[in-house]
Amino acid sequence: MTPLPAARRRTTTASAALLLLALAGCASGSAAGAPATTGSSPTASSTPTATFSPVTLDNCGTKVTVPTPPQRVVTIKSTSTEMLLALGLQDRIVGTAFADGPVPTQYAKAAAAIPVLSDKVPGQEALLTSTPDFVYAGWESNFSADGAGDRASLAALQIGTYVSPAACKEPGYQPDPLTFDDVFGEIREVAGIFGVPDRAETLISAQQDQLAAIKKPTMATSALWYSSGSDTPYVGAGIGAPQMIMDAVGITNIFEGVHDTWTPVGWEQVVAADPDVIVLVDATWNTAAKKIDLLEQNPATSQLTAVREHRYLKVPFPSTEAGVRNVDAAVSLSEQLAALNSAG
Repeated sequence: MTPLPAARRRTTTASAALLLLALAGCASGSAAGAPATTGSSPTASSTPTATFSPVTLDNCGTKVTVPTPPQRVVTIKSTSTEMLLALGLQDRIVGTAFADGPVPTQYAKAAAAIPVLSDKVPGQEALLTSTPDFVYAGWESNFSADGAGDRASLAALQIGTYVSPAACKEPGYQPDPLTFDDVFGEIREVAGIFGVPDRAETLISAQQDQLAAIKKPTMATSALWYSSGSDTPYVGAGIGAPQMIMDAVGITNIFEGVHDTWTPVGWEQVVAADPDVIVLVDATWNTAAKKIDLLEQNPATSQLTAVREHRYLKVPFPSTEAGVRNVDAAVSLSEQLAALNSAG
């Protein structure tokens, strides 16, 4: 489910085509030789050990070979940007695009120094201006001929590509269901690509400790994960990040029987289920406050137990897709639920 469609750019003029060719040459040269020395070039803190071994992966059905750790990376979507920030690789990022919201406070200073190429999916012209040797995307759809470029075309320019494995859509590649082991697997895979495997283990160990410390509610608690939509709500279904996070918190998803990551439903189904709590995804384009107004003004949903008793839990959109913020989302929701229960 995509709450907001990705913007697309097309390059149609002859002058733009010439610019692309020139930039492609720059990109190829950067990938083959040493990266240019810029404010975004890697420092000693992010340089891998000399023991790096070439990496070959089957990534969403695309073969990815990484002979040396990428040095000039463009990230598309918050999940990919935050993954690299969490691994201390901010000096490798030469551009970001399609942010779903602000990064966590601990990454704000590092993120502020990284150029933003586009508010949505960057066109290939914008992508190539940063002369990347690698592009790390949150969704497969970020790579398209009228977007950042398809993966084969970028490979021809010596630009490697990688998609979050949790976003793979083809059977056999899509996690079914997504688990924290899958998320930790991506952390390890990305750290391996960039030659910093030890950082993955440190991060994963800390997140495992956080998950183990979550105190689940003593009473059965049903929940609606309300992501977006008004006339037709889009909700968390049974095999994606929302289900994984709710399982960690110890609450029961009223739509866990739907075999999908997110799904459209009818309000009558929500009313019939009458969940104990409602998880509200807070996004800039559809805020938690806006969702509350809708729920409380709709004659049908205003009678839901969770609405009448204001039993709302909130989670920022960037932490609702598979990535390094999922554990923080689970911890936060658990704490919010405990506060609701203690307040009666």
